[in-house]
Amino acid sequence: MTGFEKQSKFKKKKISTQISKTSKEELIHQAFKFHSEGNIQEAAKFYQYFINEGFKDHRVFSNYGAILKNYGKLKEAEKWYRKAIEVNPYFADAYYNLGNTLKDLDKSKEAALSLRKAIDLQPNFAEAHSNLGNILRDLGQLQDAKLSLNKAIELNPCFATAHFNMGIICKDLGQLQDAELSTRKAIQLKPDYAEAHYNLGIILKRCGNLDESIYSYEKAIELKADYKEAIAEMGKVMTIKGNYKEGLQKLKEGYGSIIFDHTTNSMKIEF
Repeated sequence: MTGFEKQSKFKKKKISTQISKTSKEELIHQAFKFHSEGNIQEAAKFYQYFINEGFKDHRVFSNYGAILKNYGKLKEAEKWYRKAIEVNPYFADAYYNLGNTLKDLDKSKEAALSLRKAIDLQPNFAEAHSNLGNILRDLGQLQDAKLSLNKAIELNPCFATAHFNMGIICKDLGQLQDAELSTRKAIQLKPDYAEAHYNLGIILKRCGNLDESIYSYEKAIELKADYKEAIAEMGKVMTIKGNYKEGLQKLKEGYGSIIFDHTTNSMKIEF
């Protein structure tokens, strides 16, 4: 955890001098202020001091878990989200954050249960419905995933990520027209959504709209210059259109080295 571990070993005397006389609620308020301002290291100091003093607050535990998750400390984040739930079993945000962390830990079934609990506690939680849809897709439950995403969009029609995820689900289900519509809606709501432009390129390629597909990949690369997947997929479409020289160059740029085996007339890509 670059930077964070060093900060976690702050000099106790210095911190004690600054905040030892601070009340619990003042301590929480100051930590939240630092966190909301993006001063993560200072927020972490206050959260740690709060915890070390034996105080308990579900919001502090959940926020500290969020910091740990952002630093890639997923197991520790899971621990603090669970502690937040122990303190307040009705805190929907903690179940939501726990679900997202469990997904990153490849615990999809547990993640789905946690997100469902967040939704039980807060039925209008659009982000929870959307993320549950993603997890259900990972579990192969595509129809249920579509229902979750429909609910997310019903709750927040301007939720670009939900429209994008719906496009992926529809693509997986072979519903390419619906996939295209959902993905275009995501782009309309968020024009700089590189992943949506990329996914639209894939959908258009499957629909046989090769020129539009290339345009979508170009847009994705314009927004994200090192988008290797988009570069490679554009190369594939170019070769399909007969532009072998530029297409193979894009494939090489996106995937790695290309080796031709003249004995079998096959092509191998080395990453």
